[in-house]
Amino acid sequence: MGTRARRLWTFGLGVLFLVYVAAAFVPLGSTTVTAAFAEWPTALAAGAAGLSLLLASRRWAATGADRDAHVDGADGPAALRHLGFAALAWCAGGVTHGLTRLFSSSSVLSLTLGDLFALAALPLFVVGFTRFAPWPGGLRTAMRHITDSYVCAAAVFSVVWLLLFSPLYEELGEGAGFLGFALVYPVADIVVLCLLVPLVFMSPHSTRRAVLLAIGALIVIAGSDMIGALTRLTGVPIAGGVEHPIKFLGFALLGALPWLIEHRPGADPRRITGRGLYRFAPELAAVGAVAVAAVVLTVAGVRLSGVAPVLPLAAGTAVIVLLVRVLGMLEENATLARMVRNREGHFHELARNSGDVILILDRDGGVFYVSPGTAEAFGYRLDDVLAAPVTALIHPEDLARTKAVTDLFTERGSQGVHLRLRVRAADGTWRHTESTASLYEQPGEPDRLLVTTRDISAQVALQDEVEHLTFHDGVTGLPNRAYLEERASDVLAHRAISEEPTEDIAVIFLDLDGFTSVNDSAGHVRGDHLLGQAARRLRAEVDSNATLARWGGDEFAVLVEGVPRAQRVVDLAERLGRVIASEPFQVADRDIMLTASTGVAFAEPTTDSGELLRNADVAMTRAKERGAGHVEVYAAHMHDMVVSRLELQIRLREALANGDFFLEYQPVVDLGTSQVTSVEALVRWDRDGEAVGPDAFLGAAEESGLIVPLGEWILREACEKVAVWRLSDWDIGLSVNLSVKQVLSPRFMETVAGVLAETGLSSDVLTLEVDEEVLLDDGGEAVQRLAELRELGVRLAIDDYGMGYASLAHLRRLSVDAIKIDPSFIADLGRDDTVTLLTHTIIQLGRDLGVQVVAEGIERPEQLEQLRAMGCDHGQGFLVARPMPASGVESLVGGEAGVNL
Repeated sequence: MGTRARRLWTFGLGVLFLVYVAAAFVPLGSTTVTAAFAEWPTALAAGAAGLSLLLASRRWAATGADRDAHVDGADGPAALRHLGFAALAWCAGGVTHGLTRLFSSSSVLSLTLGDLFALAALPLFVVGFTRFAPWPGGLRTAMRHITDSYVCAAAVFSVVWLLLFSPLYEELGEGAGFLGFALVYPVADIVVLCLLVPLVFMSPHSTRRAVLLAIGALIVIAGSDMIGALTRLTGVPIAGGVEHPIKFLGFALLGALPWLIEHRPGADPRRITGRGLYRFAPELAAVGAVAVAAVVLTVAGVRLSGVAPVLPLAAGTAVIVLLVRVLGMLEENATLARMVRNREGHFHELARNSGDVILILDRDGGVFYVSPGTAEAFGYRLDDVLAAPVTALIHPEDLARTKAVTDLFTERGSQGVHLRLRVRAADGTWRHTESTASLYEQPGEPDRLLVTTRDISAQVALQDEVEHLTFHDGVTGLPNRAYLEERASDVLAHRAISEEPTEDIAVIFLDLDGFTSVNDSAGHVRGDHLLGQAARRLRAEVDSNATLARWGGDEFAVLVEGVPRAQRVVDLAERLGRVIASEPFQVADRDIMLTASTGVAFAEPTTDSGELLRNADVAMTRAKERGAGHVEVYAAHMHDMVVSRLELQIRLREALANGDFFLEYQPVVDLGTSQVTSVEALVRWDRDGEAVGPDAFLGAAEESGLIVPLGEWILREACEKVAVWRLSDWDIGLSVNLSVKQVLSPRFMETVAGVLAETGLSSDVLTLEVDEEVLLDDGGEAVQRLAELRELGVRLAIDDYGMGYASLAHLRRLSVDAIKIDPSFIADLGRDDTVTLLTHTIIQLGRDLGVQVVAEGIERPEQLEQLRAMGCDHGQGFLVARPMPASGVESLVGGEAGVNL
């Protein structure tokens, strides 16, 4: 509404009021025009005011016209709505009074239904008024306000009683009991006015005009009620019923309230110490009312007849002294307020210089104060922080933790609450914070929260890094053994307490076949690089319901959860093996092909995590025993096999330490002359008086690494024996078998050279036999070391040639002196044409390459004849000579120097 319209409204209301007042002096029979119309015009004005207020309430709510007032906690639409309901209640009371006077002759000195409507309007007015001028926060402050208002109301009523109603009380005599009914309106109005007037001084600047108009309208209405009460008691309308136009003016002001005020921007946030007279308005009102009452009562008491003047003087002076004391208390209160302000100044200075973020929050999370350190800590401007509740900056998952903070308002505990929350910074990142919240109480102010916050993102990042290093592998970045063990334990524990049907839980163990040779030949750095490549391949094959971890060394493990069918776990194990062998690994400038041995174990209802992981490891060990690239599912008997294997390895170490191994020698003869040309050293184990062959224990020795010291013992023992025989002028050579692990051992070359030097055996007498698989070593380290042996003069032989591990082209990688045909070829010689042809081809190949060919496993005469016909040079087997102790060789060679073939 513009200024012109407001002026027209004001002028029109003034004219109506003056006309209504003038009608009070226009006689109409025994009464006046105003008295004749009674409550009808005022009821009409009250109804119009109610409709006006309700219409404005809807308009304000729709347009948000009072949004600036919300900064100070005011609610304009709610205020107008309740004031409108109050006006309608006054309207209902006026209409009811008018109807009652038309159809009833009840005494005016009794309460009617109309009075109840009018009295009900007062609490509605109080509610609406306090939406414009909010109540002081906190129960203690509200109680102080109410008690001060009561003192003020009692003092004002004492003055009104003495000046207005006391004479009427004496005149009524026996009818004085009806005085209470007439005093209901004045008493109610005085109580409400004393309750609300101090709030005018406390009201926000944005609603000050509305508050002044509302309290002005109520004062006018209360004045009308006071005159009306006197009219009830005297029975004669005062000044021709002037209370009606006065009440009409009050309702007119109330109805015009939303159209006469201007909406001003909300006041800037004020200091914590309050707004102006906020703290002292109720006390000042009470003190003023008590002072006036004391003077009036003292003067009246002195003038009363029959009362000694000394009594009212004593009472009056006592009240004055009490007032002086109250003023002293107010002065002390002011001193305390100054101290609080000083403390607040120190607080703000500390907040400015602190590296932490310091906040003062309202009950709803609104920011009342924020320290300047916020900009440095989180990158916000101060205005941005003040604009929204602090809960908007807290991570949604952490909001539930803030309930402990809201409980501070109800429990009012002295202990603060410590919280760790994630807070959004200005750049959108989530910062980890550590906060302490405590109740912040200020006199005359609503309770708030004092929150100190520290950014601990760096500390949390360090903790996360430490935890990551604790539970993750540094080479591959995968979870490590500790993580997998803990995860498996949690999964099985959850399944044990779950009442729902559960799906399979399984563990897959995977070992890279041949990785040790890569580490030994290329070095650990390049070996780690290969492990990283393998980890990436495996990770690409694993779904979200599985956890891939590096178990240790070249072993990986997969924990599979919630698989509906066991076959899917086996399929996954096979896929993991295929992806390892699918293409070569890049190590430096070489391509290295690897396979993987895989073991699978399923969790039974009673299986614990340790047992499940052990079973998978056992299955993987069994897969390696079957050969590279196999997949094995755990079965109960495997555990017994592993235990037996471990026990065997322990006994082998004890046997080596106790000297329980011994050698036998199998002669190799020239098939043309039947002369013994060399012997092959074969190890035996004297286990509790029983001679055990190498097939029973060499696998366990290879797996445990015992093959390296055992092989050194075999080499030394055999070289010593043959060196003695050669001193007796026996022209006899020596063959000793080697494993790839021996060849790749760190001190292999030094060991061979040292044994030859210690025993005095010539290097050209010693033939070292290796399997074909040494030719397949992608790293080439084994071939390189064997080539260095040839430079020492040691002879080399390929043992068990023809098993299919190597093609003819592989022989180019290593120059050898002899080829030993695998016994499986000799066994089928003459029975299988293909095998016979292959055997003849191998013999011819050896002759063309200029290397010695030795046939192993000759057991039948026809085999011997065919080998001679094919041109095979040398042979060995049971038909030629069985393995025998050194004394047997000495008898054979020393006696006849030949074998009867």
